[in-house]
Amino acid sequence: MTPTQQYLQKSAAILQRVASQEAAIAQGAQWFADTILAGRMVHVFGSGHSRIMVEEMWPRYGSFPGFNPIVELSLTFHNLVVGANGQRQAMFLENTPGLADRILRNFDISEKDTALVISSSGCNVVPIEMAERFQQRMVRVVAIVTSEHAARSKSKRADGKKLTDFADLILDTGAPAGDAMVHIDNLDTPVSPGSTVGGALLVNCLKAETARLLTAAGQPPLVLSGAAVVGETRATDLFERAYDEHAHRLARLYATVGKHNP
Repeated sequence: MTPTQQYLQKSAAILQRVASQEAAIAQGAQWFADTILAGRMVHVFGSGHSRIMVEEMWPRYGSFPGFNPIVELSLTFHNLVVGANGQRQAMFLENTPGLADRILRNFDISEKDTALVISSSGCNVVPIEMAERFQQRMVRVVAIVTSEHAARSKSKRADGKKLTDFADLILDTGAPAGDAMVHIDNLDTPVSPGSTVGGALLVNCLKAETARLLTAAGQPPLVLSGAAVVGETRATDLFERAYDEHAHRLARLYATVGKHNP
């Protein structure tokens, strides 16, 4: 097979793996819908390249308010690669104990909230501690991991625990261990990762199921929509109203900061 054929074949297998998790996706979406209907937010966190899944959930076309994208630039800004703000520093920081506490100190977390934590390996310290802290505050955690990769990887945490140890629901991207899926003749290391494919599928399935539940409950979401689909006037109105709703929901996370979590 050509490299393209290999990647497409492996991606088709990922699609089937995601399809096999429909019941779990529906459960996660129900928790998310319950949170949004309660006027609260689903906290979405990922370090490293898992940031891609955070921004896939919100804000972008076809998405809607109710999700709090927690993206720390020090953990996710990879463009410079080396030098100041380089990749080495980001990889170091995502394994720094205590950083998750500093991040969550900015928000007033409620038991009505839910969380989606993404980490392909499930072995880096910050995402693990994020999930742990959410659970300690009685927040349900949905984890997206690459199960095969996580099983064959060693946790960076001193006690050996992984993200899956602090998840109420686990979803699998379906990618292989090591993530890269394509083998090239005379090259001893595979290329082209697959976790982004599986992660994007999972995130958008969760999003779609949540939208269905919100609509069925009589609170259809304000979906960011293109002018090519709904017309320029309505598209502008939807964007403005959706951003306003996000601001109002976010304001509730700041209103009593420090009063309950010193």
